[in-house]
Amino acid sequence: MRVTKQEHACLILEAAGKVLVVDPGSFTTALVGLNNVVGIVITHEHGDHWTSDQLTHILERNPDATVYGPEGVALAATDFEVTVVRGGDSVEIDPFTLRFFGEKHAVIHESIPVVDNVGVLINDSLYYPGDSFTVPEDVSVDVLAAPVGAPWLKIGETIDFVLAVKPRRAFPTHEMLLSTAGKSLGGDRIKWAVEQRGGEYVGLEPGQSLDL
Repeated sequence: MRVTKQEHACLILEAAGKVLVVDPGSFTTALVGLNNVVGIVITHEHGDHWTSDQLTHILERNPDATVYGPEGVALAATDFEVTVVRGGDSVEIDPFTLRFFGEKHAVIHESIPVVDNVGVLINDSLYYPGDSFTVPEDVSVDVLAAPVGAPWLKIGETIDFVLAVKPRRAFPTHEMLLSTAGKSLGGDRIKWAVEQRGGEYVGLEPGQSLDL
C-alpha cells in the first residue's frame, strides 16, 4: 500500500490497483482524473475536509465508489449517498480494511458547536484522526498522519498525541493554515515526539508518497 499526501488534510491511498481517498476538501487542489476509486472517507463535515465539487469530480469517474462518514457528514452531504460509520465500526472494501475510532471533533471554542468526527485506521497500518486527538486503543500504528496546525490545536497537544499513539513513522498533515516557518516549527515538534518512542519522522510534502 502507498499513501500520497495532498494539500492540507487529503490523503490518497493505493493498493492492488485500487484507490481510497480521505478528506478531499476545499484546501486541496481539485481531484480530477482519479480512476479506480473504491472508497472515499470523510472524517467530518467541515469544508476543508470535503466539498460537493470534490465528491462530484471523483464520483463522476468512479460512480461505484462508496462514501463513508459519520452522521454529521450524511446530514451535510445531502446530495450524495453516505454510508454512516461510527467509532468501533470496521468496513471491508477490497483491498482496504477501514477501522473507525472516536466520535467528536476537537473543541474549537465553547461558542462553536462540536460536530461528529471519526478517525480512520487503514489496513491496520495508517492512522488519521481527522480533527481530533483520539488515540486508537490496543492498536500498533505503523504510520500516523498527525495534524500540525488548526484553530482547535496547539502544538503541545499534538506532541502529547504523537507520544500517546507511539507510531513507527509519522508525517504532518492539516497544514494549510500555517506559514512556512510555522509548518517547519510544527514538523520539528512532531519529529521530536515520534523519536522519543524510537519512531521516524517523514516530512511529506503535497504530492510525495510513502510506502506502507
